[in-house]
Amino acid sequence: MQKTILITGATDGIGLETAKMLVSMGHNVLLHGRNRSKLESVAKELSGLAGSERFKTYVADLSRMSDVVDLATAVADTNKKLDVLINNAGVFVVSETVTDAGLDVRFAVNTIAPYLLTRKLLPLMDPSGRVINLSSAAQAPVDPDALLGKHKLASAGTAYAQSKLALTMWSRDLALSLGQSGPAIIAVNPRSMLGSKMVKQAYGANGSDLRIGAEILCRASLSDEFADASGQYFDNDIGQFTNPHPDALNLQKCKEIVRVIETILAQTIQ
Repeated sequence: MQKTILITGATDGIGLETAKMLVSMGHNVLLHGRNRSKLESVAKELSGLAGSERFKTYVADLSRMSDVVDLATAVADTNKKLDVLINNAGVFVVSETVTDAGLDVRFAVNTIAPYLLTRKLLPLMDPSGRVINLSSAAQAPVDPDALLGKHKLASAGTAYAQSKLALTMWSRDLALSLGQSGPAIIAVNPRSMLGSKMVKQAYGANGSDLRIGAEILCRASLSDEFADASGQYFDNDIGQFTNPHPDALNLQKCKEIVRVIETILAQTIQ
């Protein structure tokens, strides 16, 4: 069955590879990117795999929550239904670590933006839908004050690991709150040290085949094995569902992270 699937961060890395696979499978793919020219280049590339009617493009800077709201509005205005949302966009090493709103950009893009986008797009999704959140094997206890932007973290690696645990925590909280009434919310570590731009910038390593990550994202989006996996964490380093960091299994800690995210959104969205 043909599905409509939104991929954030679809102009390079795992996002682009996933888009190629899904378009080749015959699905309608909604492509998000921050850079308009790169997005247009990707659209031209994908037009060779399928007709242009099979995909749409959307530009947004996910470090700005107003852009996230505009992205959700644009998707809702141009699509009656969304079957799958893949929150793939993420940042690690950046030149500017603080957003205009005073947030660490890793938390803004990797944690808060996907939360807001998911919340805004839930009305387009039915209980058979899926939200696939790109987590990581790198997970570290979240400092709420750092999430709020009250102080800086010591390193890019620390900020990244905390942002990915925070993402995994709100994934579980939202899954439990939606229950059977909403789409499945699933956190996935696509595989450590894949050959993405992020890995090259952070570690100076070429990494392994990006298609490994794209294949698990396609499976998570479409296969029956993930249909009843809402609230779970899939670790592609070991190829199975497993426990994430213990904090993501602590319901009170998860609720506290969601409370902090909601506080930030209340302050940043007018």
